[in-house]
Amino acid sequence: MNMLVHTLYGSGAWDERFEQSVRFLPGETENKVVNLYPEHAYQSFEGFGGAITEAAGYVYSQMDEAQKKQLTQAYFSPGHMGYRFVRIPIDSCDFSLSQYEGFERVERYILPLLRDAEMAAGRKLGIMLAPWSPPAKWKSNGRREGGGSLLPEHYGDWAEYLCRYILWYRERGFAVTMLSLQNEAHAVQTWDSCVFTAGEEKTFLRDHMWPALERHGLTDLEIYLWDHNKERAYEWLRDIVDEDTDKMVAGLAFHWYSGDHFEALDLCRERFPGKKLMVSESCIEFYKFDAKDASGAAIAMSHEILGDLNHGMCAFGDWNLLLDEQGGPNYVGNYCLAPFLYDTKEKKLRQTLLGQYMELLAKTVVPGSVRIACTKYSEAIDASAWKRPDGSIALVLLNKSGENAKVCVRLEGLEASTLLYPRSITTAIIE
Repeated sequence: MNMLVHTLYGSGAWDERFEQSVRFLPGETENKVVNLYPEHAYQSFEGFGGAITEAAGYVYSQMDEAQKKQLTQAYFSPGHMGYRFVRIPIDSCDFSLSQYEGFERVERYILPLLRDAEMAAGRKLGIMLAPWSPPAKWKSNGRREGGGSLLPEHYGDWAEYLCRYILWYRERGFAVTMLSLQNEAHAVQTWDSCVFTAGEEKTFLRDHMWPALERHGLTDLEIYLWDHNKERAYEWLRDIVDEDTDKMVAGLAFHWYSGDHFEALDLCRERFPGKKLMVSESCIEFYKFDAKDASGAAIAMSHEILGDLNHGMCAFGDWNLLLDEQGGPNYVGNYCLAPFLYDTKEKKLRQTLLGQYMELLAKTVVPGSVRIACTKYSEAIDASAWKRPDGSIALVLLNKSGENAKVCVRLEGLEASTLLYPRSITTAIIE
């Protein structure tokens, strides 16, 4: 039995990659051990994905054909990251050139990238549609931005509006498979936003959205609740899912912006074992993180992904697939990092260190992999283990510390050792 080890670390301006093959041998090591137990299996992983916003599509439109192919192949080709789904806003969000409603801007910027992504994938991509705000005229504050709530007398109008969006995509041959009821239902933002209580969202789903889906023959859609930070994720499921709404809800979508809260996912799995848990949005925001700290960004996001995987996540959706050198465009200046940035002045496409970490993760934890039990010796490292469809075992190790860390991997009475470099991500494929 051998372990093929791949290590990646760097500062952003450069990165180092190491590969080595290590043989498993009998041993009795007790310290600095990571244990793998394939007989204990958990959730299956459906895959990675990202968001096609107007911002991503606009930047994409400025690239030449070779760069477009490079980007879509990197994300969607089965031989590369193999993304399986995309998330697309319904009307404008902060990562838009300006506020808009309707399909003209979708046709201009979103569909070209979506079509090329599917061509690179060689298959239909699953699409999650997500609204940031209903039309201003249907809201309590009369604006798309600044929160406000959907007026009860327009619940039915909004449900029909969402169905029209789903049908519009499907009529053009795209596989809309998922619907978020509301992006960040608890957030009042300076950009497109709308606030729901759990009770309001339950009423909207049960009495308006689901009946509208039935009328239009769209009940094959997977409906996801919450679509916001994990600290309130459990309450949202608890307060909405009952004997009436259970059949309407496929799962919970969540973000990472308020911290780990991995235990919230445990609560959701324990109370609602049949519901899927998926990250629908996650990114490095420049108002919180140092834009020059590429290594810190890559480590932070990898910690989030591995923690979510270890607590029941079945799919991970990144935010913008592509942004410009500033981390936009964003009509309110809410810039962030993306795995790929395009310098609009130099006309160069660059994969960020975060993107390199994401690529390694996507190539390691592949769709159809099943999580297996794993124990580790220190909080300085994160570890997640998976049995892949081909029978091999994948192990991901994240060294968050600034020092080297030696690890002995134990499996079925055999051991193999490797060195984790400071602030690095390491994957091991065991065959």
